[in-house]
Amino acid sequence: MAAEHEQEHVRVAVIGSGFGGLGAAVRLRRAGVTDFVVLERREALGGTWHDNTYPGCACDIPSHLYSFSFAPNAEWPRSYSPQPEIRAYLERVADTFGLRQHIRFRTEVQQMSWDAEELHWRVETSAGTLTADVVVSATGPLSEPKLPEIPGLDSFEGKVFHSATWDHGVDLRGKRVAVIGTGASAIQIIPAIQPVVGELTVFQRTPAWVIPRNDRRITKAEQKLHARFPVTQKVRRFALWGVRELETQVFAKYPKLLPVVEQLAKLHMRRAVKDPELRRKLTPDYRVGCKRTLVSDDYYPALAQPNTHVIDSGLARIRGNTLVSADGREAEVDAIVFCSGFHVSDMPVADLVKGADGRTLAESWAEDGMNALRGTTTTGFPNFLFIIGPNTGLGTSSMLLIVEAQLTYMIDYIRKLDTLGGGDKAALDVRPIAQHTYNAKLRERIKSSVWETGCTSWYLDAQGRPVAVWPGTTAEFRKVTREVWLEEYEVLRPPRANGSGYGSAAGEARRPAPLLAGSVSRGAATHAFHTAEERGDA
Repeated sequence: MAAEHEQEHVRVAVIGSGFGGLGAAVRLRRAGVTDFVVLERREALGGTWHDNTYPGCACDIPSHLYSFSFAPNAEWPRSYSPQPEIRAYLERVADTFGLRQHIRFRTEVQQMSWDAEELHWRVETSAGTLTADVVVSATGPLSEPKLPEIPGLDSFEGKVFHSATWDHGVDLRGKRVAVIGTGASAIQIIPAIQPVVGELTVFQRTPAWVIPRNDRRITKAEQKLHARFPVTQKVRRFALWGVRELETQVFAKYPKLLPVVEQLAKLHMRRAVKDPELRRKLTPDYRVGCKRTLVSDDYYPALAQPNTHVIDSGLARIRGNTLVSADGREAEVDAIVFCSGFHVSDMPVADLVKGADGRTLAESWAEDGMNALRGTTTTGFPNFLFIIGPNTGLGTSSMLLIVEAQLTYMIDYIRKLDTLGGGDKAALDVRPIAQHTYNAKLRERIKSSVWETGCTSWYLDAQGRPVAVWPGTTAEFRKVTREVWLEEYEVLRPPRANGSGYGSAAGEARRPAPLLAGSVSRGAATHAFHTAEERGDA
């Protein structure tokens, strides 16, 4: 009878089945790790590409760059793929690599806590509890919609929904509709619904820099060429990657060159918007790139239509069906669509994870803000890894390049654990000095970038700290995460094997390394953050 109640244990528990979670599953299987589960709270896989089904939903990164390097797709129909195509791609990845047997749908993680005696995580879910040696959080930054607190919202009598929870049962034809926000989702939704609604009112708090998208259909000839000669698809991907690496270099190191890009964006606007007053409303007063630069061919034309009105002041309050802006302008509407973004700099999973000292991850970040070592691991939370963690966001390129780099780090992390275990369990806990020094140098580097030129954005937290953006190219991030440096970790062993449960990772590294301890010294900085000048890793 006891066996019936024995708690399930797995080597690795992956949270989320979007690009990060499925990528982790593929890499685990390729590394010979089959004892793992993928916990997905929804009834189907896809993550943000399952949840977001709003009109016009598509990727703003070219298709051939927004796919796994190990799973190329020669049949992308457009240069920028719509949501159904990306979702279908993820389904094919799951089938091709035999991942469905590992995925548990309708299994929402409710709490995770570290067991220092057993050196494993206790994972409580809506479908029961299991334990895991390693937890990989692939929940992503776009998983929890953020709704602003608007006085009087509960008095609104019409339909209200967030872009990520689109209500397809609502017919907007002929209706008076308000769109709140002008970010990446809004510039896709507005052109999609403008032709069918009666009146469209856009509440814009801050205008965005928008550059041409140049989207087009990929011809059958191109698809056949890529299928028959895969090297042509690799060349195409490499070219797309190279252009975006150059753009990132400008944003990160040479923001004085950005006025050239701004002139391109202004020309793009002038072609579609003839009204000088509307152009004034749509022209940002901050450096391009400080917020995420948007791409669209039809956003400006939609705003220039007679049934569209732009209120360049944020929504302040609601009285019945009347929306009132911060400067007192009013609009009566039948439906409200919030395009107000997601919890990026305050990721919700941080409230669910309790580390070695019993504090949640959110509590451990309360003083210095969201941070991690190499965007992947964090002190006090052994054997817990992020896919798309703190300071891994990009301003111009494909997040899948960051994801694949972190997957390489994840696999090396597990291999290191196997090597250190010697037949017994082992865990790795980030040394505080390593994490502190890494992030101090990271934030110092961001100071000279465009992301700290004065605007507010999701790259920064509520205190203005740069917690979300990676201030470099994807090639640099790949070097930073190509290997786990054991001198940055303490080795944890079961209490019965080591009186304290801790061992020196530096002492067990395959090469000698200085002990990272004490205050942040010059030597600690040298060995905690492997920059190009120090180790050729960044």
